[in-house]
Amino acid sequence: MRIDPSTLDLKEKVVHIGRVTKVVKGGRNFRFAALVVVGDENGHVGVGMGKSIEIPEAIRKGVEDAKKNLVSVRIDGTTVPHQINGIFGTGKVVIMPAAEGTGIIAGGPARVVLELAGFKDVRAKSLGSNNPSNMVKATINGLASLRSAEEIAALRGKTVEEIIG
Repeated sequence: MRIDPSTLDLKEKVVHIGRVTKVVKGGRNFRFAALVVVGDENGHVGVGMGKSIEIPEAIRKGVEDAKKNLVSVRIDGTTVPHQINGIFGTGKVVIMPAAEGTGIIAGGPARVVLELAGFKDVRAKSLGSNNPSNMVKATINGLASLRSAEEIAALRGKTVEEIIG
């Protein structure tokens, strides 16, 4: 299901700006690549990449791309309902529930995604690649695959009490 970004009050954060150099006959050409995360802090988050000769233009393109790639995330109070692993390329992120008042304990790129998704208490550990792009995409991948106990019970044809124990 496609989420309409115009109905949401989206905030944006730049995760990483990379300078790309192309060596040509006359010298060097510099361009910038901006990795941007947008979210409404209420269960919607997206990531986008923008490239341009100027940094503000790269950020604007990144925001447009992120709005096209919004995903809906299940929030259980202030934390995630269960532990989840997100994988993208060689980047792996383990996202774990935390007690109320813990705050967001996560590395840079994963922290931005979790904040803009709307989580207040969550722990995350990044494994493998520390490439910002892979970490952000792995975090989004993990958050997109979150399920509530009610959803799992319905899939299995059981009651919530049978699953939780």
